[in-house]
Amino acid sequence: MKHASLRRFWVVAAFGLLLAATAAYLSLTNGTFDMSVMDVIQTLLRIHPQAEHDLVVFEFRLPRIVLGALVGFSLGVAGAIIQGVTRNGLADPGILGINAGAGLAVVLFMFLFQGAVTATGWLGVMLMPMFGVAGGLLATAAIYMFAREQGKLDPQRLILVGIAIASGFGALTMYISLKMNPNDYEMAVVWLAGSLHNANWKFVATMLPWLLLLPLICTRSHVLDLFQLSEESQKSVGMPVEREKNIFLLCSIGLVSASVAVSGSIAFIGLIAPHLARQLVGLRHIRIIPVSGLVGMIMVLTGDFIGKTVFAPAELSVGIVVSIIGVPYFVYLLIRSRG
Repeated sequence: MKHASLRRFWVVAAFGLLLAATAAYLSLTNGTFDMSVMDVIQTLLRIHPQAEHDLVVFEFRLPRIVLGALVGFSLGVAGAIIQGVTRNGLADPGILGINAGAGLAVVLFMFLFQGAVTATGWLGVMLMPMFGVAGGLLATAAIYMFAREQGKLDPQRLILVGIAIASGFGALTMYISLKMNPNDYEMAVVWLAGSLHNANWKFVATMLPWLLLLPLICTRSHVLDLFQLSEESQKSVGMPVEREKNIFLLCSIGLVSASVAVSGSIAFIGLIAPHLARQLVGLRHIRIIPVSGLVGMIMVLTGDFIGKTVFAPAELSVGIVVSIIGVPYFVYLLIRSRG
């Protein structure tokens, strides 16, 4: 049985990587400037390089694909962590207000440093995730303050508090963005919709340090399995419950905030990806976490490809495309949970 489940995990992981590679290939070869497979291969291998091909591949499409993969993977992993910690299948960074808190902080950064620090300069690229983490921590602190009952985190109150916090932070974000000058406001609106339009290698570089959290998360994934037991059972095996919750929540906040800082708020990835992962590989988090990340990666890459090709010459942001799928899925989960 153990070998069968492990074999299933590797089959799912291989198939997921194939789907992600297919989505990346489609994004790399299709767009306003179509390229053949041979053009892409020659450009990547530096065979008869051409300036226009280098510009399209290395400056526009490749950083967008890599950034989308990193953001999708991070949001999928963060969603699996949050659902594991809260034991709530409806928990999600967006629904709980973590996205909104990080988004508020990043828009505040844009407002305070408008003109002085550009969003694509190295200083802006490195500072934005820091602001995002601060906003995510603020949202989490508010959740802890209002969703705890008798010293314990109530899963039912968690959703209600998260929705309220997300709405409040969203209103503040909109108010601040309306105070911006027209150019900054336009940038903020595009970013808030969840977009990879401004992707570049600096954004990719600022995401990489946060991925160092993944080994810590995977090596402690057995703790997430223990979180599915009752509080009494957790304490009986000598697990420091609150400390472990804090470690995992801080890891998820870091991943979400870094993602929001470079791509805006892409909702529902952290909700849908863990559900699909559990259906595919079972209930052990050592398998759920990487598969959830893969599903998130596929969703972002596919959503970005659909947004920039199906609606051409207009471009629909990946956040909107994913939300079109995510809203009905969320309603389905609500109905199923009531049943």
